[in-house]
Amino acid sequence: MSHPVAALGTALVTAAGCVWYLPAVADLRAGADRPDSRRTAAVACVTGWGSAGVLAVLLLVAETWWTPGAAAVTAAACTAAVRLRSATQRRREAREAVRLWAQLRHARPRAGVGPSRSVVAASVCAVVAVVGLLLVVGHGLSGRS
Repeated sequence: MSHPVAALGTALVTAAGCVWYLPAVADLRAGADRPDSRRTAAVACVTGWGSAGVLAVLLLVAETWWTPGAAAVTAAACTAAVRLRSATQRRREAREAVRLWAQLRHARPRAGVGPSRSVVAASVCAVVAVVGLLLVVGHGLSGRS
């Protein structure tokens, strides 16, 4: 396979990868609104897809296969390292969340704070039924005229 064909294929796959790297860019732009593990995973995603874009350019410029190959291996190693760091952070955050939820369960919940879910659900169903009945009756009356 020639370098331009491989470059075109890599560029097309990179362009199609926007379904992964655009949300990752949004996570990075959100900053502190996202957990550290999610932002680190976004860095790994952007690094990987950015490396694929660079690889497409290298395939056009380089005369031999070893230059793009070495770049691809290096980029894959860097991306994998950042992704592993993200997984480590995620496990740490999950342990912290479990610990915090365990502390919250020791607090006594207040009884009778508001309507139960069943009361709210029954109220919503009743309102929907009344609105539906009014629409059917209104449609029937307008059809007789």
